[in-house]
Amino acid sequence: MVVKKKTARVEAVVLDEDKLHQLIASLSVGGGEDGVRQLAQTLQSCLELTEPVQQIQLVQKAGSQLEALSEEQPDGALLDACLHTLSLVYTSLQAKNPLRRAIASALASVPVWLQERAVNRLSACVSDCLSDPAADRYPHVVDSVAACLDGFALGERCVNKLLPEVLQFLHKGLSEYLHQNSGLAGRHIAQAQLMQSCLAAVKTSMLVIQRSQEAVSAALEAEQSHCELEDTLSSLLGSYIHILTDEEFIQSVQSTAGMAVVLLIRSVIGCGDEVASVVCSLLRSSAQGLDSAPQWLKQRCEGLCTSGRPPGVSLYLCHGALAMLSWKGALPGPQWEQLLLLVPDTLLDLDVSIKESSTAMVVARVLTLWSSAALDCLQGKNQPCPPRLQQSLSGGSELQQHLLEHIYSHWEHPLDGVRHQTRSLFRNLLLLHQHTDPSASDPTQDSYVTELTQSLLGLEWHMRGKYGSLGCLVELYGARYLLNIQPQLPSCLLGLMGDQTLAPYASDLLERLFVSHRAQLAGEATEDWMEPWHRTWVTPLLQVLCRARLDQTTYILDYFLPKLLRCSPSSLAHMVQALQDRPPCSAGPSGSRGALGALMTCLRAARAQGVVPSSEEGLWGGLVPLSLLQQALVHKHDQVRMDALGLVCESHRSTEVVTSQEMDLIRHFLPPNLNSQSPGVRQQTVSLLKKLLCRMKDSTLLLQKRLIQERDQEQRDRDQQTLHLYKEFLRWVCVRLLEVLLPGASFSKCLMSLHLLCVLGQLFTFSTGPDVFALGEVVTSDHAQNVLYCVASNFLEVKQLASTLLRQLPPSAVGLQDQERMCGVLRAALDLSTSTRPFDSVSAAHLLNLLLHQPHLSQTLLHCAREQGLDFQPPSPPPQPSGAVTLELNTLAVVQFLLHCLQLEVSKAESSLLQAAASSPLYGRAHCITAVLQHLNTESLSRTEQWRCLVSELIAVCYRMSDVVSPVVQSSSPEGLIPMDTDSETSAGLQRILQEIQPRDTNDFFTSARELDTHPGDTQTQTTHTPSLDTGGEGYRVTAQMVLVCCWRSMKEVAMLLGQLCQSLPLHYTNGSSHTHTGLITEAQVEGVGLYFRQQLLQSRHRGAFELAYVGFVRLTDMLCRSGSQGLQQLPARWLSEVLEEVKSSDPSSKLCATRRSAGIPFYIQALLSSEPKSSSCSLLKMTMRELIALAMPSANRNTDCSTVPQVHALNILRALYRDTRLGENIIPFVSDGLQAAVLGFTSPVWAVRNSSTLLFSTLITRIFGVKRGKDEHSKKNRMTGREFFTRFPALYPFLLNQLEEAAATVESDSGQVKLHPSLFLLLLVLSRLYPSPMDGSSSPLGLAPFMPFIIRCGRSAVYRTREMAARALVPFVLVTQVPPTVHALLQELPSEPGPRIQHNHIHGTLLQVLFLLRSYQTDSHRPLPAGNGISEALRQRMWLASRQNSCVVTRGAFLDVLVCLCGPKISLLDDSDVGHLRQEALSVLVASDLVTSDASSSTLGPGSTQYLLSLARVALSASVEIPELWGGARLTSQLLQSLLRCPQYEVRELALEGVLRRLQEEEEEEEEERRPQWLDETTLSNLTSLALHERHPQCLAKVLTVLSVLSSSGELQWRDGVKILSQEEVLLHLLALAHNSAHSVELHCAALTLVSQLMVQMVNSNAQGASAEACSAQWGALLCSCCSEEQPMEVKLAAAKVLVDCAASVLSSPHLPLGLSTTVSLWRSLFTLLQDEDEEVRDSASDFICKVPAPLLGTDVAAVSVCPPVALHSGVGLLCRLFELWGQEPAGVLALTEWLLGEEEEGDDEAVADEASSLDEEDFLFEKGDLNLWAEPVQWVKLLHGHLDSLILTFKQTQVSGISEPDQLHQIRTLSTRARAKALGSQQALDSLPALPQFSCTMEHARLVLRSQRAALALEVLERLR
Repeated sequence: MVVKKKTARVEAVVLDEDKLHQLIASLSVGGGEDGVRQLAQTLQSCLELTEPVQQIQLVQKAGSQLEALSEEQPDGALLDACLHTLSLVYTSLQAKNPLRRAIASALASVPVWLQERAVNRLSACVSDCLSDPAADRYPHVVDSVAACLDGFALGERCVNKLLPEVLQFLHKGLSEYLHQNSGLAGRHIAQAQLMQSCLAAVKTSMLVIQRSQEAVSAALEAEQSHCELEDTLSSLLGSYIHILTDEEFIQSVQSTAGMAVVLLIRSVIGCGDEVASVVCSLLRSSAQGLDSAPQWLKQRCEGLCTSGRPPGVSLYLCHGALAMLSWKGALPGPQWEQLLLLVPDTLLDLDVSIKESSTAMVVARVLTLWSSAALDCLQGKNQPCPPRLQQSLSGGSELQQHLLEHIYSHWEHPLDGVRHQTRSLFRNLLLLHQHTDPSASDPTQDSYVTELTQSLLGLEWHMRGKYGSLGCLVELYGARYLLNIQPQLPSCLLGLMGDQTLAPYASDLLERLFVSHRAQLAGEATEDWMEPWHRTWVTPLLQVLCRARLDQTTYILDYFLPKLLRCSPSSLAHMVQALQDRPPCSAGPSGSRGALGALMTCLRAARAQGVVPSSEEGLWGGLVPLSLLQQALVHKHDQVRMDALGLVCESHRSTEVVTSQEMDLIRHFLPPNLNSQSPGVRQQTVSLLKKLLCRMKDSTLLLQKRLIQERDQEQRDRDQQTLHLYKEFLRWVCVRLLEVLLPGASFSKCLMSLHLLCVLGQLFTFSTGPDVFALGEVVTSDHAQNVLYCVASNFLEVKQLASTLLRQLPPSAVGLQDQERMCGVLRAALDLSTSTRPFDSVSAAHLLNLLLHQPHLSQTLLHCAREQGLDFQPPSPPPQPSGAVTLELNTLAVVQFLLHCLQLEVSKAESSLLQAAASSPLYGRAHCITAVLQHLNTESLSRTEQWRCLVSELIAVCYRMSDVVSPVVQSSSPEGLIPMDTDSETSAGLQRILQEIQPRDTNDFFTSARELDTHPGDTQTQTTHTPSLDTGGEGYRVTAQMVLVCCWRSMKEVAMLLGQLCQSLPLHYTNGSSHTHTGLITEAQVEGVGLYFRQQLLQSRHRGAFELAYVGFVRLTDMLCRSGSQGLQQLPARWLSEVLEEVKSSDPSSKLCATRRSAGIPFYIQALLSSEPKSSSCSLLKMTMRELIALAMPSANRNTDCSTVPQVHALNILRALYRDTRLGENIIPFVSDGLQAAVLGFTSPVWAVRNSSTLLFSTLITRIFGVKRGKDEHSKKNRMTGREFFTRFPALYPFLLNQLEEAAATVESDSGQVKLHPSLFLLLLVLSRLYPSPMDGSSSPLGLAPFMPFIIRCGRSAVYRTREMAARALVPFVLVTQVPPTVHALLQELPSEPGPRIQHNHIHGTLLQVLFLLRSYQTDSHRPLPAGNGISEALRQRMWLASRQNSCVVTRGAFLDVLVCLCGPKISLLDDSDVGHLRQEALSVLVASDLVTSDASSSTLGPGSTQYLLSLARVALSASVEIPELWGGARLTSQLLQSLLRCPQYEVRELALEGVLRRLQEEEEEEEEERRPQWLDETTLSNLTSLALHERHPQCLAKVLTVLSVLSSSGELQWRDGVKILSQEEVLLHLLALAHNSAHSVELHCAALTLVSQLMVQMVNSNAQGASAEACSAQWGALLCSCCSEEQPMEVKLAAAKVLVDCAASVLSSPHLPLGLSTTVSLWRSLFTLLQDEDEEVRDSASDFICKVPAPLLGTDVAAVSVCPPVALHSGVGLLCRLFELWGQEPAGVLALTEWLLGEEEEGDDEAVADEASSLDEEDFLFEKGDLNLWAEPVQWVKLLHGHLDSLILTFKQTQVSGISEPDQLHQIRTLSTRARAKALGSQQALDSLPALPQFSCTMEHARLVLRSQRAALALEVLERLR
């Protein structure tokens, strides 16, 4: 997209009348031919014009006339007048006006002899401006001065001439600004303008000093004594210093002031060593080096060298020094060197002391600037680098170390600007190193670079900073260097592309690598250098694309593939070849895209990059067969379909003609893909099809242009043909999309169709005129009606799209201009606006917005008002009103009408809220008013007086509504107070409760709860309030739910309406005595609304109510900030200070609502603070945070009630502010204080304080470490290096250390007493999120080492969870290289023999720490422990801990876990001999343990015994199942397994079975040919089968059955029960009974179903006959069908789908009908049910049956590859019809399908059903109940069945002459006919009894009845044809 550069506005000259007349008079002279007179006339006519562009032309003409003037007899006075005119106009014009530039260029073209006079004239004008401007003219004058210096030589001379005056003026302006700034608190807009003016003044003063450098130096030297210029410069310097030290100024102004200070010093002192000395002193904040400066300068600088100056001063001075002093080439002297080295030190000191992220950004930028300056010094002309500099800047020096540390602690910074700067700094540091040591060009020889590379590669990949740094190494040393060190780099980086947060970084690094590698290989110029390049980069890519999960590869397509193809377009052919060589059905692992998907991905990326030529005949760029594309477009996997669609739609050229093949492919794609459940896929489909349609539009324009220009007749015919194809295609798409919008269409299909239709409407319009496509002609009125009925959908998005589309469709089709039709829709809208179902009011609003554009709406409204007997008069329209006026009057009429109704309803509610809730809840009307007002352009209204009255009435009615419903909403517990009964007798009780909860709650939140009064004898008196509500014969039943919904929704709508009024209506205000700004809403009204919101937010208790009030209040605060009224601008600051005062002084009697989360108070403060502009100095936020943190911190004298309430409020408000994303990085400086308050709050004795502290703590953890990005609580992604953490929050280092020390001191459990330190858990939680960076130097001041001893000590706690947390927290503190010595040291602490004084808590804590350290070493280091670590020795000495000598089972178990960690894995951490010894000892412990020798004592081991047995079981599993060959216990294998399987504890049996199952699955994957593994001997098998028959525990039983089904899939199993061998039938019957009775356990149900189905299929394949076999098969069929029903759990349906797919070939499509016809047909019916299931996974799983069916049975159009469910369903029904023919069962087939068509749900009681449906009042159900299947579409299913039935009857009639003759089939036809007739009649009667326009009032019921009627009609038609 090309964005035009903004052009400056040209404005005409504006001068006051007098001046203008004087100028024109001075130029008016008689005629004459000389040049001066012509010039005067030109200027005169220029002044008389008001058209700016003509003025510019005349000024240009005057310029050329000036240039042509000669020196002979010019008219002196007249010429002066001309120059004066030009100068005066120049100085009066606004900034950036092109006219000003034109004048400058005219003045610049004066001849040489005239220049002096021109300068004098211009100087006079500038001097006039400078002499005495009003304060509001300052910015203009400053701008004029700046303009004089902007490439305008005369202007520069003029400024030089007036130098003292100019500088004095600038000082005066700055002083004025500094003075003004102090009085603008809270007025953000004025403050922002002032900052801009201030910035301009500082910049201009710098410009003046820079351009007048010589003049300044000359003036200062000439007058040795005190001179005026010195005073001016001194005052200016004073102003700069003021700005630097005043923190109210924004950063950009302070930063510029820093530059100005250095510039001024340089201008005064010159560029020698002295200037560097003065700047050094300023940076050091010491007055020592100032002696070389003049006295006045020295005095000012000393003022800057005070000790208490803000830390930012040094930062801005550093920036100034780097920007304003010249660092190119050799340095002038030693002081400059000193300055160059002082700057980074100063900046690095700031690193720890600053808190604001924006300042961190400046530090990072200035450091990069410094590194560039240092590079400039070193790149000087052949000057040898000074040795001190060389030493300091080379790699490995102390300075480089510190800078690298800065980089490592900031490369993960949340601001990407900071991350970017650290990357640049890293690159510059490498370059500095190269320059200081030019000899070391080969990186492999340079120890510094190799160490750096190794340590970078050793870092974990989730550290984003690593990528940029490696990229710098690639840039400087080439890819080969890194690939030699780590050859696996490409595949490692591709593996990371699945993570969205890392993908952009990984792809950038990959791009640098492959581009650099390609260049290096090409440089060597060998023959086939592309081959190794492809091997390195393309082969791993294709591997990942084919095999990885789809979500892992999304980002490869987005980020990596396009870059690779851009780098090497020729690689595409290599990719396509490699992928087509793979077999087409090799799908790869489940969930991956397979070779076909990978092929689409590559082609799509290539085509979008313009690498593939577009389609030729039948082949895509000659690369791929079209049939492959068709398969991909209906592939099962979403992403494969999207890539194929992308390949068709995306193109490099936007005008590329769409070929007929592409249109055919879209025709193939669209129907089955409209109903997609995934929002992402819908979005992609729409966006890709939009690209195709845009291409059509652009190419149409091209073709039309060509038709006009083209001479060649053949070409013209071809173009005409293409346009004809386009027209047919677009009309086809249009009709297809409109046809699917039937009642009962699924939500996703409606959404997709409407989206695409809206796109068509935008691009091609639905016109019916002589347009090239005239799409409006295909839109029938039925189509338009269906779109209109979509407005009644329950889904908001569908409503919105339908409304948008209706405005685009031809009005004749929509038919709203027909009076009767409009009246019907308007009535429906007004009825819906009083419905008690919440979503109806949204439909009403959409309908009203549609009607607003109709010219006769007010007449229709009047008609409706008369019908309802309302007194209503709409505003009368003027004759021939325009569209805008009609819209305004219609809106006014609708709002007045709704308001009138609302006022009546509010009066009704005031007398009885129950009656209102049941008959006309108020919120619908209010919602409609808000929605109608949203579409009104409020800036240009004609009837302002009427609008003003209306606004006042609206605000008044809002307040009344709020008063009616607030008692319910503000009561202590609105939900709990109202009983949820639905019988009408309770309405008396309801009424009493509503009386009872008038707001008289107090804040007894901390002391006592309040209960409702009971009125035992009041029943009689209260019943008078019970509304019998029999008005007009309508009976209502009020439910409590209705009352509650009515109340809180009304609150919501009041908030939205008030917010809308304040935000969108123009404000009526007066500032001071100046003119009044007219508007519709007054300041007083706005302030009133603010106070209303304040009351709602500070006193509501219902979360719904205050959250919604918050939305309205945010709209209001946004408006306050931007309003022109000074009074309103200052309101937020005032309200904020008031509420903070109230919070400070609050106690239980306060009005503030004190719930445990402070209800709406945090919302109120949040809204006020987030309205403060981000770019301001955020003074409100800083002030609020300081006050709140002071309140939140616990203090000694504060444990009374009066102090805890403010503390709770403060903690809750802080939590809301830290969570608010709009405050962004501005909140970060306060994080460490907040964390301290949260940790200390845990020590409070008051529950409420502890509760709020917990909430605050968890929010802060998320704020610091980021949102949890996965299920793993301890994932590396949500962690930080200790250095980064403590650099960003330095105050937390001493705090956490002290707190931890204090907590660790309390954990000693020698006394046996448990002492819990309240905040220990929090501390361990924070610390476990930190880890040491391998980059940390040993001397790091913020190192993690001091924490370690305390954490180890916490492992002695008496609390199990604390010991576990301590172990977890220790892991990150130990570097990988430090793990072995730490583990050894910990083991040495364990006792080597049993003794009396043993502390088991201590032992357990230590063992846990050892275990966690070893596990982390296993995952992180991927290499064994170094030799001689002594760990196995230490363990063997303490083997008693695992034996019975140790009485504590918990420590026994922990010791065994450590053994499993070392002995369990195939590749152990220890060397072989050590592991062998350990395994032998472990085996001997195992054999002697309770697991193997099951004596009586083992069952009574007490707490922890189960964990201990599980630890034993893990050792036994490793020895018997996982790696028996390594344990050398082959003889024990079977015995150990037997003990595990027979263990009385079910947990042990379950673990054993999981182990067996895992091993079986691993072997299944490894071995192709199936044979039974050696470790599974006969005994084990018989143990497993008898366990399957006798196990009682459901989970264990499920596991056994799963193991057996894996075993039976590889061959027949012999089932034994002890000695007895069971027959196949017995086993089947047992398992069938088990499956029937196990519905309570999903896992067991699925396992039994899977196993019984496998045995069943084996039986069918072995052709077993006999009665028992038949009984089994019938039972199995019934079981399987029941597992497919809609209400089953998803896991059961998935299991059933897998079974049906597996038996598709052998049972479902077998030509022999092994299960008989009826069972087979019912199984097919179940399969089709699954294909229409709501769960996507179930549908996808079921659709795989297509791959299993023998290919000859499938039609020609379907290939046996996995297809999407809609296509599978379509093919499946067709396949079943072919099978009926194959089985010779056409009549039975037709009847079965007819029965499906008719639907099975109602048997014969249709009338009863219909009666019941109509008697049930729909109002009873506020929210529609029932678990609806939102995906299935019965309408489409009925159509599909009917289509296939037609063709089946046709073939049957062609082959059978006689027709159906069997008596029972004839009987069946008769019964079906009777049912169908009854159904048709019943549905028709029910339809007739529905109200008018039932599509809106009872949508669901109407859709259901229409479907029933359609089913009956189609069934009758089919049966008729059969007779």
